Amino acid sequence: MAAAPPRTPEPPDRLREPDPDRTPPDTPGGAEGALRVRRLHCLREGTEALRDITLDIDEGEILAVVGPRGSGRSSLLGCVAGRLPVHEGEVWFGDLPVHALPEAARARMRREHVGWIGDTPRLLPELTVRENVALPLLLAGAGSRAAHRAAREWLGRLDADGFARRRPAGLTRAQRQRVAIARALVTGPTVLLADEPGAPLRGRDRLCALRALVAAARSHHITTVITGTGPELAGLVDRVVTLEDGRVMDPAPTPGAPTAPETCSLPG
Repeated sequence: MAAAPPRTPEPPDRLREPDPDRTPPDTPGGAEGALRVRRLHCLREGTEALRDITLDIDEGEILAVVGPRGSGRSSLLGCVAGRLPVHEGEVWFGDLPVHALPEAARARMRREHVGWIGDTPRLLPELTVRENVALPLLLAGAGSRAAHRAAREWLGRLDADGFARRRPAGLTRAQRQRVAIARALVTGPTVLLADEPGAPLRGRDRLCALRALVAAARSHHITTVITGTGPELAGLVDRVVTLEDGRVMDPAPTPGAPTAPETCSLPG
């Protein structure tokens, strides 16, 4: 199975060659953006946060991981992104063994292939909205004109171009979260990980932000994992998995195929 293509000319084996005695788990269709979690255990501050988690997330799939606070949702995203150590088990991104990569290689994987959205946007206050969105591309070595053009395009797709010249202090919470979504997507990630992206919002603002995120991921075929506590994700995603006390309780598919939301104009 082919590894996820890097965004620089360096070959994927510069990250790390998989152990020749190990093979990645079977992947239906050999999807490059697929994620595979096998018998995952994770400790946080001496407590077992995840217990024997096994999940298959296919390329382009949008998965919601729900459960009460303390159920292990954030820990699961941290292990998938290589931010947290895996104490037992395996995490595969394509044919890259995330659980076995050194820290420098995990950081490079995140930089080149993973978009991250948290419950707090963490925008730089001294930069405008457009500059905040362009920043990841500039840090990756893109030219200023190309980076700002991509930022304008993503802000437009997320109906956020009307405040592109403002600074974060002049935005509502909902507007700041849309900017965070644009910033996570501007680099064209293979995988999008969103840890409670609706947490700072309420009511219609919360639902609109989640719809915009899912519409963007679906239109660009990005493998996506979103965590949350409420039922609003069920009607938007392909599948819902419930965690409780660090264990998978309900991996059943969400009935019915979700339709593209009408609140976000997103070209394919």
